[in-house]
Amino acid sequence: MSDDAGTPSGGGGGERPLGTGTGPGTGASATGGGLRRRRRRRRLRRSGVVVAVLAAGAVGAGWAVYAKLDGNITSDEAAAAELARYEKERPTSLVRGAQNVLLIGSDSRAGDGNADYGRDSGTERSDTTILLHLSAGRDSATAVSLPRDLMVDVPGCRHRDGTRTRPVFAQFNYAYEAGGSACTVRTVEKLTGVRIDHHVVVDFEGFKRMVDALDGVEVCLREPVDDKDARLRLPAGRVTLDGEQALGYVRARKSLGDGSDTDRMDRQQRFLGALVSKVQSNDVLLNPVKLYPVLDAATSSLTTDPGLASLRGLYDLARGLRHIPTERTQFLTVPRESYAGDANRDQLVEPDAEKLFTRLRTDEPVAVEAAPRQDARDTVDRGSRGTGSPLPRAPSRGASPAPTFSGNTAAEDVCG
Repeated sequence: MSDDAGTPSGGGGGERPLGTGTGPGTGASATGGGLRRRRRRRRLRRSGVVVAVLAAGAVGAGWAVYAKLDGNITSDEAAAAELARYEKERPTSLVRGAQNVLLIGSDSRAGDGNADYGRDSGTERSDTTILLHLSAGRDSATAVSLPRDLMVDVPGCRHRDGTRTRPVFAQFNYAYEAGGSACTVRTVEKLTGVRIDHHVVVDFEGFKRMVDALDGVEVCLREPVDDKDARLRLPAGRVTLDGEQALGYVRARKSLGDGSDTDRMDRQQRFLGALVSKVQSNDVLLNPVKLYPVLDAATSSLTTDPGLASLRGLYDLARGLRHIPTERTQFLTVPRESYAGDANRDQLVEPDAEKLFTRLRTDEPVAVEAAPRQDARDTVDRGSRGTGSPLPRAPSRGASPAPTFSGNTAAEDVCG
């Protein structure tokens, strides 16, 4: 054999230069293919690293978002300890799966942004209190406003300075001043016989931020509003309120309606109905881009019982609300009338109030029907000042199992 045939490296037995061979596995095609394969493997490895880094970044970012939102919520440990102390006297839940959540709007001036609404006197009262009942099947939600001027039995409670108050018959919002959320929960349970499963306290700033995160909420005004105290200057008709305006709208008493707490609660209920409708119509709960700012705003100013003081706890609660139709999301005020001892205070109308509380305890349907709406200039105070008739009693319609109460639903047109 010649050297060319028998020596793989070619003539002279030296190493063949790269790319000069011609047989299989050698030469330009083989060497180029090997390079391409090596380059492809390197590209795949680099791509895998990039994907891994992106995935890790996404997980890390997701965890950072979760941790931030989770850390926003304040756990009301003091209230939990106080409620545990009185566990034996608290009512029991009668229907498995049904839940009752007490929503408390605090008028505290402490905290970021809240000092703008007055000097912090160290005394807090509940500006708004709503008992929210969620049916066991999560097919309805009923929100019952409890007037702050309602005369009730407030139990002895632990004050913020560690002292104990004595039981007293007083207006309802004194309970929050006497012993914070725990005292308010115990007062509501004593009044209604309804077991409160969770409570949520929201301050002024949190309310404003949530409305702003939703890009405002639409309301309907029958007349222009110019109220310096409420910081409102608005035209008549359909108006989209930002957070600051919304807070003034739900708190105003001088320039909207008849100046009574009755009219203010009706306005608050209609606003909450519009807010619920806005959340559902914009698919906020299903859109992470829309949901994050709402969650950030909501959680930043929330104080809740330990069971709700986490994103997981709030998610479990919100998940059951997603599919409740707006027409089954109802708002009403507990039946009441002027208090016999003081026309500027309220008392329950019986047996109507007890009928309502019984239906909430037993998770039976509650129906609402809008009361005739009058022009603000002609509206008389329906009980909170004793100058007119009490709120309509809850008339049962023949043998109907669900008595009808005066109220509204989230499905109603704000200008209806």
